Amino acid sequence: MLVKFALGLLWLLHFLPLPVLARVGSTLGLVMMALGRERRRVVRVNLRMCFPDLTDDARRSLARAHFTALGRALAETTVAWWSGAQRVRRLAAVEGWEHFDAVRDRPVILFAPHFVGVDILAVRMSIERDAMSMYSHQKNAAFDRFLVSRRTRFRPIRLVSRQDGIKPVIRGLRENLPLFFLPDMDFGPRDAIFVPFFGVAAATITALPRIAALSGAAVVPVTIAQRPGSGYRIVIHPAWDNYPGGDTAADTRRMNAFIEAQVRMVPAQYYWVHKRFKTRPQGEERVY
Repeated sequence: MLVKFALGLLWLLHFLPLPVLARVGSTLGLVMMALGRERRRVVRVNLRMCFPDLTDDARRSLARAHFTALGRALAETTVAWWSGAQRVRRLAAVEGWEHFDAVRDRPVILFAPHFVGVDILAVRMSIERDAMSMYSHQKNAAFDRFLVSRRTRFRPIRLVSRQDGIKPVIRGLRENLPLFFLPDMDFGPRDAIFVPFFGVAAATITALPRIAALSGAAVVPVTIAQRPGSGYRIVIHPAWDNYPGGDTAADTRRMNAFIEAQVRMVPAQYYWVHKRFKTRPQGEERVY
């Protein structure tokens, strides 16, 4: 019942004009920061590890800006979840389709780092193209069904459970279905290696270069950033040359280096509430 009540409140938000929705969401983010003691601590640990050169005051300001961006993204995601296609297009403009079309003679992996608007990104892209995506089932069954229904509302996006492994993914790529892929979270030590992320050893899954190698897919990064005021800019970047290069560790470091460069452009908008450094190298203490 609690999930349905929360979704009902979010549904009401999507009727607001976009500029008002953004302001309401920013305020909601500050409320989340005040009430979310555990996530507030995670953000501060992440920022301390990734930006050691910043002063304490600067990191506190960045944490506040992050929660503001996070709350705004949650509020604006209601448009992607419930509004019609034309309003979703107004919310998020896409640049760079030519980079996607340039490699459509082969399988394509759309590599999307976890910025706060990533759910908006997924729904917005699904308006224009068929695709598949790897999916982690939610613990709450009602919320799980809701998310599946939202991610497939415009097209029958093929959702592949992480528990199913990569065989269905390779099969889909060979059927010319682009893969929308978000491989930049700490999923534990399985299928992961430690490579630097902002100079810190981070358990990083090697799935991106492995899947690209097995399928012959081009890797096309796609990022999303909040515009000042309201709305989003989605950028489809050129496909990476010589990727994968045959060295899994180097290929995985290249992925993290790209994410770092994008984060530095909009540092408040990366998904800092995630425990990115939860898995530590043997002998190192836990950081959270």
